[in-house]
Amino acid sequence: MMLEAEARWAREWLFDAALPLWWQAGADPSGGFYEKIALDGTPVIAPRRLRVQTRQAYAFIEGGRLGWPGPWREAAAHGLSFFMSHYRRPDGLYRCLVAPDGLPMDETADLYDQAFVLFALAHAHAAGIGDNDLVATARALQAELTTQRAHPVIGFEEATPRVLPLRSNPHMHLLEAELAWVTEGVTEPFEGVARAIVELGATRLVDPQTGAIGEYYDGAWHFAEGDAGAVREPGHQFEWAYLFRHAGDLLGVDHRAASDRLYAFGTRFGIAPDRRAAIFAVDAAGAPTDPRARLWAQTERLRTALVFAAAAPDGEVREAFVADAHEAFEVLKVYLDVPVAGLWRDQWLADGAFVEEPAPASSFYHILSALAVLLKAGGHT
Repeated sequence: MMLEAEARWAREWLFDAALPLWWQAGADPSGGFYEKIALDGTPVIAPRRLRVQTRQAYAFIEGGRLGWPGPWREAAAHGLSFFMSHYRRPDGLYRCLVAPDGLPMDETADLYDQAFVLFALAHAHAAGIGDNDLVATARALQAELTTQRAHPVIGFEEATPRVLPLRSNPHMHLLEAELAWVTEGVTEPFEGVARAIVELGATRLVDPQTGAIGEYYDGAWHFAEGDAGAVREPGHQFEWAYLFRHAGDLLGVDHRAASDRLYAFGTRFGIAPDRRAAIFAVDAAGAPTDPRARLWAQTERLRTALVFAAAAPDGEVREAFVADAHEAFEVLKVYLDVPVAGLWRDQWLADGAFVEEPAPASSFYHILSALAVLLKAGGHT
């Protein structure tokens, strides 16, 4: 077992505090989920992003998989019905923002958000939540994305007509969503899209000099000019590293060398020496450019370190990954140390202070993704 005591702590935090709180206080009885919960435990009334509804639906499904005895099916269906009812546009893509009552506020169909619709539908299908048409709904969305947004060479455009720069981040989450469908044995058309995104990541998004993936690219998948093209987010190095490994297991494509380089770059350049937290951004050479440490980057480091440790042979290499995972978990606990158990802080500044703000619901997806791996590694599922 790896990190057994840490897994026990995480299970208690999830089952006794976080999942009950985000259902009882984080769900709007009239429909959908609130964007944030203030650190005193009261929900924040604000316009609702599509990504929050889809992520929260997933979070409760994952909680159910892990054994939470609460109403996870009801909670997931609560989010699923809201985003399916209020976000779908006439063309089959999904708008990014609605008012608390579900009225449209922004018709933009962000590529990133479409990825999370596909992701939530895959997990709802796996859990038997929703109607029998979820596969057809997902296939229709993927077909519309391909029709409207296919890049002329590989990958997807941000918008039609073209908007630059192109971004790696939506592709990362599209890959995650496609792999979720492949995991369920629904391969068409998702396996082909996943293979193409893996190829895009391995052959065009990675900087061959450093092994790191950037954030912004020109229309031909070269790094964007200026400062934008030099941005490297350590959290995304860990996230892509995990997805390359996951894709290898599911698709039989071996990009372990690329995965290892991504992890190494994130670990070498992305960890603040004082806080031991993964910072937000460095430049192409690894010099820090944004020393804020967001919560989500810590969870991605934790998940990837655990996955790499599980795959490593016994010895110093495995022990190093376990040590990384332990450090990432201890850092994560600093974010979770708030007066109302089950909430969190999001931004840890270079001076050691946290930004005083409500807990964003969007972080729960990252937390569940990491703690699911931790609980399994520690024998608590």
